[in-house]
Amino acid sequence: MKVINTTGKRKTAIARAVLKEGSGIIRVNSILLDNYSTDMYRTKIMEPLMLAENTSKKVNISVKVQGGGQMSQAEASRLAIARALSQFQPALKKVFLTYDRHLLVPDVRFKEAYKPNDSKARAKRQKSYR
Repeated sequence: MKVINTTGKRKTAIARAVLKEGSGIIRVNSILLDNYSTDMYRTKIMEPLMLAENTSKKVNISVKVQGGGQMSQAEASRLAIARALSQFQPALKKVFLTYDRHLLVPDVRFKEAYKPNDSKARAKRQKSYR
């Protein structure tokens, strides 16, 4: 039996996916994907599964995701699932890259750090000499 472990990151959300041969059961944080969160986040996670519809019915995927907000968690899960599927069936890599590069390549943007002695990341306090 082939077992594939992959990870996906988005902002502070980290997803770990485990892919095994099976009957097409996908779980996110031990919850079936059909029952997971709202429709918008569920659709985001399902994108790589829809592109790999023949392969996704042959495998069971379990994703554990933590940190970040709901959309960051969905995008991290999506990345981890797509990476696992492309390792399971290498022909999918080209399909994923032509559809959306962020299915396999992480988005590395992060929130900018706050500067010392200031309450914001960028805008400085104006100084008046009156």
